[in-house]
Amino acid sequence: MKILITGGSGFIAEYFHRDLTALGHNLVTLDLIEPTPNTPSAKSAYIKGDIRDPKTLDQAMAGVDLVVNLAAAHHDFGIQHDTYYSVNEHGSQQICDAMDRAKIKNLIFYSTVATYGDAPPPHTETSPTKPNSPYGGSKLKGETVFNNWTKKGDNRNALIIRPTVTFGVHNFANMYSLIRQIDSGKYARFGPGTNIKSLSYVENIVDATLFLAGLKNDKPNRKIEPFEIFNFIDKPDLTSTEISNVVSACLNKKPAPAVPYALGMIIGLPFDIIIKLTGKNLPISTARVKKMFKTETKFEADKLLSIGYQPKVPLKEGIDRMTKWYMESGKNENAQWHQPPAEVVTQS
Repeated sequence: MKILITGGSGFIAEYFHRDLTALGHNLVTLDLIEPTPNTPSAKSAYIKGDIRDPKTLDQAMAGVDLVVNLAAAHHDFGIQHDTYYSVNEHGSQQICDAMDRAKIKNLIFYSTVATYGDAPPPHTETSPTKPNSPYGGSKLKGETVFNNWTKKGDNRNALIIRPTVTFGVHNFANMYSLIRQIDSGKYARFGPGTNIKSLSYVENIVDATLFLAGLKNDKPNRKIEPFEIFNFIDKPDLTSTEISNVVSACLNKKPAPAVPYALGMIIGLPFDIIIKLTGKNLPISTARVKKMFKTETKFEADKLLSIGYQPKVPLKEGIDRMTKWYMESGKNENAQWHQPPAEVVTQS
C-alpha cells in the first residue's frame, strides 16, 4: 500500500514510518520541514509543502491509497488564533478535496482530547465536547470536516484518534521538560499532586492506530464504520506525583520534595509579569503550576480496550525508555519545533 503521511517529519510520524515500513508499505512524507537525516522518515519519498496548498496536495497524493494526517498547528504558545483554524480546519478541507480529486477513500486523522475542554468527566468518545482553546476548537472543526466528507458515501472512511499528552524517545515537550528539571535538581512538587495526568506513550498509540486501521495481522474483530472516533490513553492513569516519582526512580534520584501549592503560585507571579511584557515562553508561571499540580486531565479508553487492543509497552516502562534516552543522548540534542506559518506556503 502507498501511504501519505502529512506532517511526516514530526515526532509521532517517525514511529509511523518505522512501523509501516516494517509492514512493507511504501511511504511518502509531506511536510514543511525536511526529515532529519538518519531517521525512519528520511528513508521515504519527501515532498516539501503545506497541506493548505492544493497544488502540493495533488502532487503528494498521486497513486496514494491512504492518507495519515498528522500535520497540525498544536503548540500552546507562539501560534496565532486564526492559524490554528487555518491549518486544522481549512487544511482538513483541502485534504478532503484533494483526496476526492485523487479518488482516495481512506484517512486517519490525529485529533486531540482537548476537544473535551470544559466538558464534565467522564471523557469518553460519546461525551459532550466543549473545547476551551483554539487548538481544541480547531481540531474539533477538523473532525467535522472529515465527518461531512464520509457522509458523501462511496466507501469513504475516516478514523479519528484523540490522543492525550504523547511522549517518547525523541520528543522534547512536556515529559522531556519534567525529566530535565528532575535531573537538574530544580524540580519541586507543589501541593499533594494527587491530580491525574493521563498520558500516551508514542509506540503504543501508533501501534493502536495501525490495529484500528486494519494494517496489522491482529485485526480488530468489529465492523468498521465510515466515521469512527477513538480516544487513546495508556492505563492505568498516574497522578502528577506518581509520574515525577517514576522519573526520579529512573534517574536514581530521591522523589522530589513537596512544598505548599500556594508557594508555587506566589513564585509564579513574577514570571507571569515577565511573560506578559516580553512574550517569552518561560518554564515557570502560575498557569503552569496550576496545570501541573492542580488541574486533572483524565480521559477514558474503554472503547479501544473493549475490542481487544492491549498496549505493547506498560506506561512506566515507556517513561523509563524515554529517561534512558535522555541520559544517553537526549539531554544534548536540540529540539526542532514544527510550527506552521500564518500564511499558506504555496509551490512557486
